[in-house]
Amino acid sequence: MFRPLLIATCLALPFAAIAQDKKMTPQQEKMAACNKDAGAKSLKGDERKQFMSDCLSADQPSTAQKAQQEKMTACNKEAGDKQLKGDERKKFMSTCLKA
Repeated sequence: MFRPLLIATCLALPFAAIAQDKKMTPQQEKMAACNKDAGAKSLKGDERKQFMSDCLSADQPSTAQKAQQEKMTACNKEAGDKQLKGDERKKFMSTCLKA
C-alpha cells in the first residue's frame, strides 16, 4: 500500500525541483556580486568578511536600476540638445525611455 505512494513521491520530487523558478532575489544578486568582487580582489579571512559586510550593507543600485538611470540621463541630454519643452518633451522622453 505504501510502496506505490513512496515510488510516486520519489519520482515526483526531482520534477518539482526542476519546476522551481531559478530567478534570484535582489539580495541574492547583491550577495553574488559582492562575492564575485571579493574573489576578484583575492580577499581572505577577516579582510574578506569586512569587505562582504561593507558591500552587502552598502545601498547600491541594482544593474537594472543603473541601466535605467543611464538611459534616463541619455534621453534627458538628447531632449535638452533638441530644446524640447512641455508636452513635446514628455512625449519624446516617454518614447526614448521605452526604446
